[in-house]
Amino acid sequence: MGHKVHPNAFRLGVFRPWEANWFANPKDYTKMLHEDLAMRTAILARLRNAGIAKIETERSSNAQLTVTIHTAKPGIVIGKGGSSVDQLREDLEKRFGNRVRISIQEIKQPELDAQLVAENIASQIERRISYKRAMKQAILRTMRAGAKGVRIYCGGRLRGAEMARREWDREGRVPLHTLRADIDFGRATAKTTFGAIGVKCWIYKDQITPKARLPITDGAPIGEAIAPQPEAPIDIAPQPVAEAIVAEPVDAQAVETPAPAVTPKRTRVAAVKPKAEAATAPAKATAKPAAKAKTAAPKAEKAPAAKKAPAKKTTKKADA
Repeated sequence: MGHKVHPNAFRLGVFRPWEANWFANPKDYTKMLHEDLAMRTAILARLRNAGIAKIETERSSNAQLTVTIHTAKPGIVIGKGGSSVDQLREDLEKRFGNRVRISIQEIKQPELDAQLVAENIASQIERRISYKRAMKQAILRTMRAGAKGVRIYCGGRLRGAEMARREWDREGRVPLHTLRADIDFGRATAKTTFGAIGVKCWIYKDQITPKARLPITDGAPIGEAIAPQPEAPIDIAPQPVAEAIVAEPVDAQAVETPAPAVTPKRTRVAAVKPKAEAATAPAKATAKPAAKAKTAAPKAEKAPAAKKAPAKKTTKKADA
């Protein structure tokens, strides 16, 4: 069994914010949660062809609900003169009984949004276009838009086969285990005559640097507030250098004053006397071995005297 984690939920709090930003009492939490879910389904059903990628909700303390719609086709959502937006706001206020404020944000690069790419492939499959062709074309468009990696997965009764199977294609790299990797994930369902076909899409854009994921407070990131700290050691570092420069001339003057003293001459004279004594000492020592040599010489002379025995032998031979 596989243990798969939703890529968007896996990165919540690291650098990706929540889609619902509000707090509630434990008694009201379930009610507000179901309101958000019903609101999302109602907006998606009404604006099915508007290319909606994400819906964010925010609740303020004065019971006002702010809905932010991220879409690739803002013209369809706004309508002529904003008529469709006004009608949508009125319907939501009647249904949920809260003041609703709708803001629309345009997605400038729909090729880099995983949800829109998955919905595009699903719509092509519903129109009986080959799933392989739809997947390859989507991958080419996404890589040309500047993505570093794409992975697309399709599962179901592909081409009307009796046995369901899974097919996937990938280009580039998609590091799912890297938390700093900005990976967008989206999924859609293609409802065909022979069954439902699921489409999943992963798009790897780039790695988020630590500065980019810091929270913003009072219009300025925390990184700017912390930036002056590295300058402090730069100001402190020159101080010991200045002390060392002041200490050097003081030591030089102290060294120059004892230089004219005559003490080194006295040490030289004292050093000569032991040398003379040392010179006389070895002379006496060398005399002793000479005396020993004289005493050893007579001993050497007595040795050849004892070796006159062979002469007597010669005399005996002559007598014979």
